[in-house]
Amino acid sequence: MSNLARQPKAYVEPQRKVEIEHQPIKRRSQITLGEKVIACVFVLFICFMAVRIISTEAAIYKVNRNIEDTKQTIQNKNKVIDDLKVQVSDLSRYDHIWKKAKELGLKLDENNVKVVENK
Repeated sequence: MSNLARQPKAYVEPQRKVEIEHQPIKRRSQITLGEKVIACVFVLFICFMAVRIISTEAAIYKVNRNIEDTKQTIQNKNKVIDDLKVQVSDLSRYDHIWKKAKELGLKLDENNVKVVENK
């Protein structure tokens, strides 16, 4: 029985290398110069706005920090004022004034006392 699917090597034709000359195909850029310019302007605009937003946020933060510092200073001053008011009320009590007057050698003379009315 013969094998018809197999052909002897003598009948096989040698393969030829066919050199096809490739000419460079000039393709037009898919992105035109105008589109590139518009894209660059857009990117620059985005960068500019990002810097502007960040600088504005930094300025707002600085102002808020100054406000908080001022509020803290006001609270401290109010606390000092309240403490001084308490000291004034303690020092202006009658018995404290009378004690201080005795230490300084003052005597109570009813003839020299003048009564002043509030208007």
